[in-house]
Formats: sequence, structure tokens, C-alpha cells
Amino acid sequence: MALLNFRKRDDATQTGQRNADLEAFLEGYSIEVMPRTAGKIDDFRALLPADTRVYIAHIEGTPIAEMVATAKRLADQGYTVMPHFPARIINDKATLGNWIAMYQGEAGVEQALLLAGGVAQPHGDFHSSMQLLETGLFDKAGFKRLHVAGHPEGNKDIDPNGGDDAVMDALRWKQRFNETSDADMALATQFAFDADPIIAWADRLASEGIDIPIHIGIAGPAKLQTLIKFAIACGVGPSLKVLQKRAMDVSKLLLPYEPMDVLTKLAAHKAANPDFNIERVHFFPLGGIKTNANWAINNGGPAAAPVAPIQG
Repeated sequence: MALLNFRKRDDATQTGQRNADLEAFLEGYSIEVMPRTAGKIDDFRALLPADTRVYIAHIEGTPIAEMVATAKRLADQGYTVMPHFPARIINDKATLGNWIAMYQGEAGVEQALLLAGGVAQPHGDFHSSMQLLETGLFDKAGFKRLHVAGHPEGNKDIDPNGGDDAVMDALRWKQRFNETSDADMALATQFAFDADPIIAWADRLASEGIDIPIHIGIAGPAKLQTLIKFAIACGVGPSLKVLQKRAMDVSKLLLPYEPMDVLTKLAAHKAANPDFNIERVHFFPLGGIKTNANWAINNGGPAAAPVAPIQG
């Protein structure tokens, strides 16, 4: 089976054939937006199922007021909001407390993704998600769910010389925190394109006693050139090599990528192994929110139907 699917439309979609395993695997998927991309969507209820968890990525330089306004808009439309808290762009504990208060006071936020953030030099006191957790501010504020980052292909920011010793040490620390926190936790991962390494990584975590549920990152439908750009920016290693190999085939260069192969294989594995610790799919809509949402609608069955689809 090819690692990536570059057909214009999946065969199952063309024939109307449904994949029950895939539909079950996609149920309750989450998706990521930024204030800028969210502003291009007139009404999320025309695209997303009720109660979809929507992450709001906080890019360096984005004012907190824009983040909070986006969170409020999504919450007002009935969605579960999970803003990013990137440690390296938060100056100090007082700033963190202020952000939490703004999100809760204006948008009723009770969930957060804590991560180091893609900034080389910290702006202030924090450089890791663990330091944010250690402040105790999220527990004090009564957050019901806290997600932290996972890296199926490793992370050179944490392990610059290769390997994954530091990444695994961090996961063991987060496992211990999970056992004491009142909040539900999950690992929200970087996107990847090949199911086999994802399965091996998840099984390895389980073998080491790390049982935090995994929400696997998947790149949504996009042009190959777009995927390569984001893969380079995000430091996706093995997956980038796959994309580069595909880019050498001119016949496939202009065809859109759809995540059918990786998701179908993961869904089948989950169906055959119910204890497999991937709990949800998290989409990175690299080809656009509408494109990603429509792909999920076409392949996710009744559970992926939007709240109020626009009648055409």
C-alpha cells in the first residue's frame, strides 16, 4: 500500500461505499485553526459537527486579545475551545494567570493545549509545557482537560542529536503528572503520514507504562507543495522524506493529497485492537479548514455531519 494517497478522489468515495472502521475512528475528531484562518469562515456550524473540539494555535506575535476573541466566537457557536499555551512566548506566571483569566472570563474556556512553542529563545521564565503545569494555575482555575505534545517521529528541538531520550523522559514526567491531576489529559501529536511508525510509537509508549490517550495528528487534504512547506517548518523528518520522493514524480506533483491511506490503516488497526491507545484524530487543515471539514463530512459518516449544513 502506498504511504500517501494522491488520487483525485478515493475509490470508496466515488462509489459511495462506506468504511465503518474509518467512520468510527473519525468520530469526535478535532481540528486546529488560527485567528487569521478562522476569520475566513463565516459560520463553523456549516462545516463542523456539534461540540467539535477546536484548537486555536497561538503563533508568536498574535495578540492575546485576538486569541480570546476567536475563542469566544467559537464557543458562542457551540464548540469546545482548546487554545494553545506556548510556554516560550509567555513571559511569566502573572502573564499566564492573566491569559487564563481572559479565556475563562470572556469565552468560558476549560481546556488547553500546553506546549513549548516553536520559538528558539524563550521570551521569559518558561521554556517547556512541564513548567506551565508546575505553576498549578490550570488546576487552580478548574481546567477539565489539559493536552500536551507528542512526537511520533521524535523532536530535534528536544533531542538535537537524534534519538528520543529527552522526549521519553518528558513523557514519563507527564505520565506522573497525569496520575495526580484532576484534569483529563491526552497527547496531541505532530502530524505524520505513515501508519506503521505511528503504531510502533503508540505501542512503545504503552509498553513503558505511558497510558495517556493519544490524539493523533493528521495533515488534512492539501497540495503536495503545501505539505512539504509545512513539514520543513515543523521538522517532520521521515514523513518529509516520503513527500520529497513523491515530489520527484511530476505526474503526482499537482495532484491533491488526501489522508485516506494513513487513516484507513490506523482505523483498521484500532478496530482489530480495541485497547490501542489512539483515542481521537486531530486534523491540521493545511489545505484549508473548509477543504478539511468537507473531507471529513464525505468520509466520516453521520457523526461527521455539520450542525447546520448550508443548503445548496
